[in-house]
Amino acid sequence: MADAIMKLDPDQVPWLFETRLQAVFDAIEAAGGEARVAGGAVRNSLMGEAVVDVDLATTLVPEKTMEAIGKAGLKAVPTGIAHGTVTAVSDGRGYEITTIRDDIETDGRHAVVRFGTDWERDALRRDLTINGLYCDRHGEIFDPLGNLEDVRARQVRFIGKADERIEEDYLRILRFFRFFAQYGAGRPDADGLKAVTRMKDGLQRVSAERIWMELRKLLAARDPSRALLWMRTTGVLNLILPESEKWGIDFIAPLIEAETRFGWRKDRKGDAKGEAIQRLEAIIRPDGAVARKLAKRLKLSNADRDRLLAWTMAELPETPLDEEALKQQVYYGNSQAIADRLRLATAIAISRNEPAEKIEAMADNADFSANWMPPQFPVSGKDLVEKGIPEGREVGRLLKRLEKTWVESGFSLSAEALLKDI
Repeated sequence: MADAIMKLDPDQVPWLFETRLQAVFDAIEAAGGEARVAGGAVRNSLMGEAVVDVDLATTLVPEKTMEAIGKAGLKAVPTGIAHGTVTAVSDGRGYEITTIRDDIETDGRHAVVRFGTDWERDALRRDLTINGLYCDRHGEIFDPLGNLEDVRARQVRFIGKADERIEEDYLRILRFFRFFAQYGAGRPDADGLKAVTRMKDGLQRVSAERIWMELRKLLAARDPSRALLWMRTTGVLNLILPESEKWGIDFIAPLIEAETRFGWRKDRKGDAKGEAIQRLEAIIRPDGAVARKLAKRLKLSNADRDRLLAWTMAELPETPLDEEALKQQVYYGNSQAIADRLRLATAIAISRNEPAEKIEAMADNADFSANWMPPQFPVSGKDLVEKGIPEGREVGRLLKRLEKTWVESGFSLSAEALLKDI
């Protein structure tokens, strides 16, 4: 077994020494097994990036892992037990634990695995060198394949021969670009680029759900513009997103500039994933038929589909609009869709070097559209019936007239004022 090559400073990895994670290590070791944190959490700690998910690898077979976790009083969930994965829930936090394994048979989508205890063989079956490191419960780093320098250099490349890694799972083509978008520096690995160019047609064998999962993560990266450029150059982008072919990716870079300048890193719910849909809108034509076809092919969620379609139908406000005029447009329209339109218009204005005052005005209008909450119309049909208006079309007609009056008043008239002359 290879020795540790270095030890992380405890201040670098506060997540590692949390009692709930140490309890999982205790459970595995009490059953005679060994556990190490694998992949992403180690990579991110070494790169100074935030750690979100903590996954572990173990020498115990899945059934023994389940038994060990349960015996320790923790909850064990067989999330992917056929492929060796069990989730341990400790103090409300889930940790995926996967048995060390080899892929003994692959078809580009699925793998038949064989469990083992060899950490080097486990590292060899992983996709990218920056994902092939481990650390133990004390922060000791293990690098079975000598990949630490790639982490330090932020070099994203396949483990071993790129063609072989891709043949094992064609989704790795998108993972190559996604990890480059999230962590890469400089140019993508030349051998990796050649391999994905040769083998990109294999993506047609991958499910739409898996493709969108990777594409969404890529689009939500801090700055996916370089990755998208290389995806376009290799033909991968047009293959998975043909809607972008005749539209291009020119607005991505200015959109990211606008996001940074005006603080648009998250949507109004604080959800960073919202960025992916905004960026998708930047690389496809604002056409309902195009968006509907894309949503169906990639099997977007209802929320993503609806946001995309609303964006195609939203009318772009003439900017700059004063606050009262913009309130009316947002009230009668879709606030998220209008904000999306205005943010893209801001990006386009930046790309065209339009006057700073115009760009600022567009951004202000976008912010207002995203954040203003329209008030509730204070009159109902019941109010009109109580005033003696017969139920039926007349109530609906009168409600629309009163609502128009209320909106034009700047949403200021009370129900009493609106009903005064009825």
